[in-house]
Amino acid sequence: MWLYLAALLGLYFLRRWYRERQSVEGLPEKYVLITGCDSGFGNLLAKQLDARGLRVLAACLTQQGAEQLRKATSERLQTVILDVTRTDSIAAATAWVKEQVGHKGLWGLVNNAGIAVPVAPNEWLTKDDFVRVLDVNLIGLIEVTLSFLPLVKRARGRVINVASIMGRLAFFGGGYCPSKYGVEAFSDSLRREMLPFGVKVCVIEPGYFSTAVTNPQLIIENFTRLWKRLPEETKASYGESYLKAFIHATRDLPKSCNSDLSVVTGCMKHALTARHPRTRYSAGWDAKLIFLPLSYLPTWFADFVLTWSYPAPAQKV
Repeated sequence: MWLYLAALLGLYFLRRWYRERQSVEGLPEKYVLITGCDSGFGNLLAKQLDARGLRVLAACLTQQGAEQLRKATSERLQTVILDVTRTDSIAAATAWVKEQVGHKGLWGLVNNAGIAVPVAPNEWLTKDDFVRVLDVNLIGLIEVTLSFLPLVKRARGRVINVASIMGRLAFFGGGYCPSKYGVEAFSDSLRREMLPFGVKVCVIEPGYFSTAVTNPQLIIENFTRLWKRLPEETKASYGESYLKAFIHATRDLPKSCNSDLSVVTGCMKHALTARHPRTRYSAGWDAKLIFLPLSYLPTWFADFVLTWSYPAPAQKV
């Protein structure tokens, strides 16, 4: 019996391997728009897709980022300035993309733009702190998607949304984790709605990677600024040692992060170029072997694992 089960399992993975190796035809004629191309995953993906011959439309937040990317790529790659938190900027970018793609439509939309800071215990934050992150990571992503969706439907293409393993497990306070949970929910509903139109919606769930959003000094400055504005009663309940422990842990953050960003962009490329892309891509061994399995285990166990290294506050029950 076990032999038959092993054979069936082997056939399943062999079939999956075969299907995932099949590529889409006519890639050099396909247009892909990527948001957040100033640095990190978006910047690297734009360079890799350009090298593969696709027609890359790279959306950058700054003119400097756009100029640097153009210098590092071929003449095929074109850039546009896009602030995903501004409706007028999205509208202008949409009009520009329509001119570029014409009747072919947009084969791929990669919603990569995102921020993490401010990050801190929820009690340290205000509504505006949450809104700042949600506007970029979730509301901006939704508005960009809705704006470009008609072009993607015309090409029967792909929508690739960058979530995070923190869209399954909330590690820390602030708007980042709620925004990634929201990306997961939006992607699920959109995927089902787009099935009749031949549009595929994929989610990328990276683990810990060394990108611009994990800049230790930026996070430390964020902690310090938030601490200074707290009421004295709140400061007393946590204690200075709590703040110092978080700062110390943040300085060591790069040691626990994967510096190979191509692990994530490899998932993005497969989602864009494979005939049979996956619905979800867990990028990084920490995501696959630790955090994803942990998200399915009992809540009490996940709480224990994720909080065992938390600093002790000054006032405990």
